[in-house]
Amino acid sequence: MSGTEPQWLAWAREIQATAQTGLTFTRDPYDRERYEALRHLAARIMATGSDTPVDAIAALFDGETGYATPKLDVRGAVFDADGRLLLVRETADHGRWTLPGGWADVNLTPAENVVKEVYEESGYRVRTRKLVALWDRTRQGHGPAVFSCAKAFFLCDLLGGAATPSIETSEIGWFEENALPDDLSTGRVLPAQLRLMFAHHRDPALPTAFD
Repeated sequence: MSGTEPQWLAWAREIQATAQTGLTFTRDPYDRERYEALRHLAARIMATGSDTPVDAIAALFDGETGYATPKLDVRGAVFDADGRLLLVRETADHGRWTLPGGWADVNLTPAENVVKEVYEESGYRVRTRKLVALWDRTRQGHGPAVFSCAKAFFLCDLLGGAATPSIETSEIGWFEENALPDDLSTGRVLPAQLRLMFAHHRDPALPTAFD
């Protein structure tokens, strides 16, 4: 596990996942009470460690049902004819820069989600070419997060469109590898990940990275 995440957070996340899965399958009323107690314990641990009200975390956990699995975040790496990488300013993260993307929606494949997210956040139409990387968010060193998350990065071909900010983005920009912005949204992308996107753009035959 990455050293950027405190051990108590990993434990609380595991307790919550165990409780969520248990509540999904148990038919015993006494076991249900035990799993609900475990879920509340996880909320209390996270509240203590994060200074977030326990009721807010408990409500977040209450909305999670079914077998607990990692969430999926998708990101698209798009390059222009000059070899510059497309980045967007996310309004949700103090205007920091990131690859266009977000949580994967149901009824769409990961590749279809990337195409949708890039268009919605930047105004550009793209086609996915290859899966560059599939990583665990925590082990990449993105910092603390409530839920376990997998991150899928796709290399995309630019088809058309024009820079168009959205409700989620305030600015669209193209960046050379040696001139990436300092104010990256590191909860979404890391400098080393962007450098890998450039490497795959130069050589699409590189193997997919994963952990």
